Amino acid sequence: MAEVIRMPRMSDTMTEGTFVEWHKKVGDTVKTGDILAEVETDKATMELENYVKGTLLYIGVEKGQAAKVDQIIAIVGKEGEDYSALLDDGGSQQSTVNSKESEVKNDGEKKPDEKKDKKEDIENQDKSVNDKTEEKNKAGIKNENGEVKKEDDDESSKEITEVSSDKGTEDERLKASPLAKKIAEEKGIKISAVTGSGPEGRIIKKDVENYIPEKTETQKVKEDLPGEISEKAGKQVVINIPQYTGKESFEEIPVSQMRKTIATRLSQSKFTSPHFYLTVSVDMDNIMIAKKAMNDIAQIKISFNDIIVKAAAMSLRQHPNVNASWLSDKIRINHHIHIGVAVAINDGLVVPVIRFADNKSLTQIAAEVNDLAEKAKNRKLQPTDWEGNTFTISNLGMMGIEEFTAIINPPDACILAVGGINQIPVVKNGEIKIGNVMKLTMSCDHRVVDGAIGARFLQTLKQYLENPVRMLV
Repeated sequence: MAEVIRMPRMSDTMTEGTFVEWHKKVGDTVKTGDILAEVETDKATMELENYVKGTLLYIGVEKGQAAKVDQIIAIVGKEGEDYSALLDDGGSQQSTVNSKESEVKNDGEKKPDEKKDKKEDIENQDKSVNDKTEEKNKAGIKNENGEVKKEDDDESSKEITEVSSDKGTEDERLKASPLAKKIAEEKGIKISAVTGSGPEGRIIKKDVENYIPEKTETQKVKEDLPGEISEKAGKQVVINIPQYTGKESFEEIPVSQMRKTIATRLSQSKFTSPHFYLTVSVDMDNIMIAKKAMNDIAQIKISFNDIIVKAAAMSLRQHPNVNASWLSDKIRINHHIHIGVAVAINDGLVVPVIRFADNKSLTQIAAEVNDLAEKAKNRKLQPTDWEGNTFTISNLGMMGIEEFTAIINPPDACILAVGGINQIPVVKNGEIKIGNVMKLTMSCDHRVVDGAIGARFLQTLKQYLENPVRMLV
């Protein structure tokens, strides 16, 4: 009897996988242990092993396509065996999806008659409004003498009348001698702008002769600006701005399983975990000397990141509340210390885990980090390589980043963001010297870790890094 092969869950966070390559085709004989295909998960590209003996009768997912966990991906049985009954459930599911799409499509389309009716209603309404407006304009408004005037004419007349009335009132109100009025008219001076010095404010001859008109804004600008600029200040300056044209373009790329998982998990972490951040500056002078001395005798090159992993692991021993996880109705305090180390790869980010990091030497940590980083870049990590972290370290210092904040990597309560080492002026023993300083920023889940707990952890970590001999005690 034919047997169904379903998409297995290859990691704790996997929801679907993309088929990178099929190593078998329909009609091939397969046995237990054969590699059927390569599947890209959210963590790595893994081999799909066969556990059924027989002939490969059916492949349900083509190369480059994704399949959800538990979805039928293949059927193995006797050659020529009828397997259609095994696909009945999947077929009816597909029909349901298609029917829903049809319903959405039909609902979204409006019937031609409805469109036509609505269009006619709008046109009739517009016509009615225009007719009423036209009739109103033709009818006009009767004035006091019974003459018909259009509204526009009436408003214009009203405006002119008001202006004339204001002018007449102003002239009547002003008191000026006939000679003063004549001189003002000859000089083009507005008589209302002159202040009178005669009896009761009457404007006389000398008032007009001594009148100095106020300067306009343009004249003021001309006086303030020297030389040629002042001559051009009153003119409108026209600036010709060149017009640039170009072709807009873009590219859309499919989202990989890894990128989907990063988006889902980190969005969930950021929106559900109340993050807060603590930053500390570390004097790296002593650790730089110690690192050089260790690499002179070590068989494997030790990096600053390896030293930070070791120092963080020893600090977690003293502050177990940082080595914790939020579990809704309880908090888990982990007694083992598994440190995740973020590794950037072409399509995203993976976090392989250094297990029991507090019990390992610096050379052991360095060797393990190098091995896991190589596996990650070649997409050869196994689930045991990335599961079980209790604390995470992300280092962008080697890329020239001075400091940054990182999003907590679930289920951890904290993540440590490591910046670069920079030479800056520092005060030592009352003197200003050039020091090598590195900034560490820890993101904390406030549901688990309070500010004081996080601060004490960073102080211990700072002491280990500034006095590396303490790690040997």
